[in-house]
Amino acid sequence: MPEYRRKLSHVQVRYEDAEDQGGEGAEKEKVAIVSSDPISEEERAQLAYGEMPAPRSRVLLHSCCAPCSGAMVEEMLEKQLDMTIFFYNPNIHPKREYEIRKEENIRHAKKYSIPIVDCDYDADSWFQRMVGFELEPERGVRCSACFDMRMEVTAAYAVKHGFQYFTTTNATSRWKDETQVNISGIRAAALYNGAEGEENKVRFWVYNWQTPEFTRRKYEVSVSEKFYKQEYCGCGYSLRDSNIWREQQGIPPVKIGGEAAGLGTRYFENAEADAEEESQEVVDSFFKDAENHFGNETRIVQQMTKVQSVLQGRLKSGANVWDNNW
Repeated sequence: MPEYRRKLSHVQVRYEDAEDQGGEGAEKEKVAIVSSDPISEEERAQLAYGEMPAPRSRVLLHSCCAPCSGAMVEEMLEKQLDMTIFFYNPNIHPKREYEIRKEENIRHAKKYSIPIVDCDYDADSWFQRMVGFELEPERGVRCSACFDMRMEVTAAYAVKHGFQYFTTTNATSRWKDETQVNISGIRAAALYNGAEGEENKVRFWVYNWQTPEFTRRKYEVSVSEKFYKQEYCGCGYSLRDSNIWREQQGIPPVKIGGEAAGLGTRYFENAEADAEEESQEVVDSFFKDAENHFGNETRIVQQMTKVQSVLQGRLKSGANVWDNNW
């Protein structure tokens, strides 16, 4: 794995040099590129829910955390899929939270004798790729860039090692935009397919992981496994915004690690109570406030200026940045 990880460093972040404003010899700023292409008809067809792969199909499961993976793993084991868990989440911040979530994944994988790939943390590359998107609200451009990065590395590994399918636990969460997650996976598959020959084609597996029944099962499995209950999406910007919103709602701030949580219990202990803490109403309320930058008008102006600066001149269509489908 170490040699392959070094090779991945060339594919997990895509940059272009910003226009050199300082004359010859001046240092050029590196800016991340996020696809602004609208979803094509072919891609939209691929977003349709697929069937469960045939038994013994090789599936690479990108896992963001144990609570999101528990019910997926259970389902895949029941269907006799040949599954490997892929832990690549350089977005998770701080490092203490990253290590907790990784160890939960490893513990769960070992319990069921599932192979798990512990990929690079590579936080520096993630922060570089998010330059200009620091004030983007959740489910905005920054989240697309984050999904792109993680799905590209997952797809590259899947192709390299002959997996037939890959998918991600991010698709199970009501905190995520399902289409935003899946389109990143579909485009990552297209990006790396064919690099190792026709026999190594891989498909991003789109499935309906957000049914009421499956969502309820997620909480039940989390309780039975007594998973660590993280209190925010994962990145430092998500942590910042979660605490801004919590303060406005009179909720204690997020606590990382330890036996006490900022809200509720530290570990999943009661499926109904745990689900209520992040009910659809709670999720919708958070995203409504996040979209409005929690009432901070200064931040709205700063965010628009930063994103325009990063993306100016990089849209294939030449359209206004705010008209593009992310």
